[in-house]
Formats: sequence, structure tokens, C-alpha cells
Amino acid sequence: MKKIIVLGAGMVGNAIAIDLAKSYDVTSADINLQNLSKLKKQKIKTVQSDLSNRKEIINIVKDFDLVIGAVPGFMGFKTLKAVIEAGKNIVDISFFSEDPFKLDSFAKEKNVTAVVDCGVAPGFSNIILGYYNKRMNIDFFKCCVGGLPFKRKMPFQYKAPFSPIDVIEEYMRPARLRENGFEVIKDALSGSELIEVGNIGTLEAFNTDGLRTLLKTMKIPTMIEKTLRYPGHIDLIKALKQAGYFNHQPIEVNGVKVKPVDLSAKLLFPLWKLGENEPEFTYMQLHIKGKEKGFKKEYLYKMFDRFDEMTKTTSMARTTGYTCNAVADLILRGLYKRKGISPPEFIGEEENCFGKIKSYLKARNIIAVKV
Repeated sequence: MKKIIVLGAGMVGNAIAIDLAKSYDVTSADINLQNLSKLKKQKIKTVQSDLSNRKEIINIVKDFDLVIGAVPGFMGFKTLKAVIEAGKNIVDISFFSEDPFKLDSFAKEKNVTAVVDCGVAPGFSNIILGYYNKRMNIDFFKCCVGGLPFKRKMPFQYKAPFSPIDVIEEYMRPARLRENGFEVIKDALSGSELIEVGNIGTLEAFNTDGLRTLLKTMKIPTMIEKTLRYPGHIDLIKALKQAGYFNHQPIEVNGVKVKPVDLSAKLLFPLWKLGENEPEFTYMQLHIKGKEKGFKKEYLYKMFDRFDEMTKTTSMARTTGYTCNAVADLILRGLYKRKGISPPEFIGEEENCFGKIKSYLKARNIIAVKV
């Protein structure tokens, strides 16, 4: 049986490990024993490890057939580099800020397949776009995506399905978009618009830096990515941002230096933490326009997923983790072999891979419906 090690045992890392353990020999690594204890109850092998240590990563992955990177974003790039240095194939969901293609030559030199940004969006969204980009001339792509609790509680009306520091980073990082063939940079939280979502009602979409690798791999003239929240949330975040609560530059308070962003993350965590088994949902909407075989063509995909009451798995963990696992399964079965850095859109180009990813997700009741 093929052996997989999952680096990171947070909410998504745990969901990844539990799902993969149905078909593979899985080990989970994390420094947090409390996170690992949840997996021990599922009879999954665990190892306590400091994943910020390059040498420790290289040593810990050496006996495995595939590595899953599920560490926080600020650790992601260094972790990916260490795994490549160890000569191991990896599927990564850490969404780090650095350019993954800086490691492309290194990965090819090490004969490594390294799939990055392999979550829901970026991830599943890229896979769908990659499929159509190979088969038609696209001139417009727009992705709106978000994960939210069903219960709206003031003032934030939000719960973070992953690390609050990563959410704050999403609100701070300038959004890179493409308009009429030109790359433009806009403030995160800008470009607000309202969209209607089924039985949920009105959500607010705003610019975030989610296109990532697509800006390098796609020549589509107009590409937009927006994050979804309940109306009112971004006005509150903008106020905190303008007041300096998310700054990384340390300030002195009563003789003690502190980063405002670290303090804010600490204060926000209890307010944004999902309650145990709290119902939440993930919604993604993709709009693709262009020409297919010389005729104008338009595709609209909608995906709505909710907390799994039976397995007690959050929707964000399901949609992010199972997309990652679908690609991991392809690599382990020898169905995807491209060496170097592979963003998900490369995988979506291949008909066989696209179909098998959709089937893998459908078996877990995650379905992007073509409207």
C-alpha cells in the first residue's frame, strides 16, 4: 500500500488524512499534540514534529511515496522547498504568498511533481478553468467564493474555517487582477458587489488576490477573483485595517514591542472560531465566456456545499481537502506525472484527470453544477 504523510493536522489537514486513510497508509505530522490526538482516535498514525525545521521535514518525509502540505501559509513556501529537496512528490494547499514558480527548475532537477494551490479556490476553480481554456478561446473569467456560517452573529457575521492570521493576510494582500489584457493591482476589499445565493440570500463580493498562478499560466484578457461575505462584514474590516490593527510593523505599548496583526489575530480568534460541529457552508460561482469552435459560448458553474453532519467535517475542509486528495490519488496511481511546479489548471487540461477529479468529488457529494 502506498504511503502518504500529511504535514499539518489542523482542520483541513485532519480531513485530508481521514479521507486518504480509506485507501492509503497515512501518517500525520504536526507539533500540536491536541490536533494529532483527534487522528489517533481514527486509528491514523501520527508523529509530533516541528515543521518549521527544514532538516526535520527532509528526514520525516524520506520513507513516503507522497507528501501533502497543509501547514499555515507563512510556512508553506519553505515547507514546499524542503520537500522538493528531499525528492518527494507533493500536493500543497498552504496558499503561501511567494511565487511557486521560483521552485520550478529545482523541482524538475529533483524529478518532483509539485502541485500547489490545490484547494477549492484556488484549486478546483483552476481545474475547471484549465479544462475549458484548453478547448476554447476564453476572454472572461470570474470566480466568487466564500465559506460562511449559517448563523449570522454580529458584529463580524463570520467564522474562520482556517487560521485567522491567514484570513487577515487575505484582507491585506493587494489583489492582482487582469482587465482588458492588462494586469492591475487593486486594494483588497475593493470592488464590492452584491450577489444572490439560493436559499442563503444576499452576499457581498470583494476583490482578493486569488488568481495567483493564473496570471502567469493564462492569457485570458479579463480575470477576476472575489471573496464572499455577508453584507456589512467588509466595512468593519476596512475600519480595522485603516486604524492599523493589521499592520506588521511593531509598535511599542508600555515599553513592550508588539505587532498589531499578531495581537489582532489573538483577539479575533475566539470570535471567529467555528463552534464544535457548527453548521457552515462553502459557495463558489464560476463564470467563463469566450468562443468555442468559432461561436460565442458562456459557462456558469455553481457549487454549494455544507457541513457534513454524519462525519462532522466542515464544508471548507471538505471542499479544500478532498480536491487535494483527488489530485493526490491521480499522482499515486500514475495518472499525472508532469514534473516541476504544477498549478491545478495544468491538471484540468487533461480530459482523463478532469473527469476523475469530478468523480472523486462527486463520490463525496461535492458537485459543481453547470447552470
